[in-house]
Formats: sequence, C-alpha cells, structure tokens
Amino acid sequence: MARLKNALRGHFVQEYTPGQEEPGTEWLELAKYISTIGDDTQEETEDTAFYDGDGTPETDVVSVAGAYTPEGSFDPEDPAQALIANMKYKTGDGRKIWHKVVSADGKKEWVGRATVSAIVAGAGDASAYEDFSCNIRFDSLPKETDLSGE
Repeated sequence: MARLKNALRGHFVQEYTPGQEEPGTEWLELAKYISTIGDDTQEETEDTAFYDGDGTPETDVVSVAGAYTPEGSFDPEDPAQALIANMKYKTGDGRKIWHKVVSADGKKEWVGRATVSAIVAGAGDASAYEDFSCNIRFDSLPKETDLSGE
C-alpha cells in the first residue's frame, strides 16, 4: 500500500452566492503558506441495545459533519486566503463558501457548500509572520465523485 504526503491532497474554495445550487468551475487552492490542515470532522452517535442481541449496545453513527482546519501564515494577496479573511466580520450567508477536497492520490473528490468559522487572518507574536487559520465545515454530506475513470 502506498503512503502519500498530505501536501498532495487538495483543498479548494470558491465564493458562494445565496441560492446557488452548484459551484462554478473556478476554484482557488488553499495551499500557499498553509503548513497543516487538520481533520475536525464531528460525528454524532446513538447507542442502543436490542433484545435479539446480548444486551450490549450497538453504536450507530447518525450524522457526520466533515470539517477541516487549515493553519499557516497569512498572505492577504493569496486569493483563497483573502476570500476567507474577507468573511471575518460577516454572519449567515456571508460565511458560506463552496469547498472541494481532492484525495492525495487524485482518485476522488468531495464537493459541497460549507461554513467558515474561527477565522484568524493576522495575529501572533510580534517577531513572527501573521497567523492564518479557520474551520471549514461542510453544511451537509459533500458530493463524492470518482475521478479514477475505473
């Protein structure tokens, strides 16, 4: 089995317009000066025991909210970072974007509308470069596409 570097996985964003059902074709890669991207996916579960079993509760995953947390240095001239930074003082639909994740092997992608929160675009120690980070959480399960052609 191949091991792939995280840098090969692509994270892309684009502006969302309220009522827009599908993203456009122009994506901005969220990569420049981004040193780490965490997986902050949250799952809700329910445990239930059944009489046809031995009384041990079974766990069902009832919802999944996929999320990523990019972190690095802020570059206000980077189009992807600027798109997110400009949302800092917005609410509601002003925090919505389209988000696309492409697997490191390039065989699958996930696309969906997402909400950006916890935006940091310029903070940190006086002697350090400005920090950039945020949380990008899909609003529903993203659409998965097989890109392998198999």
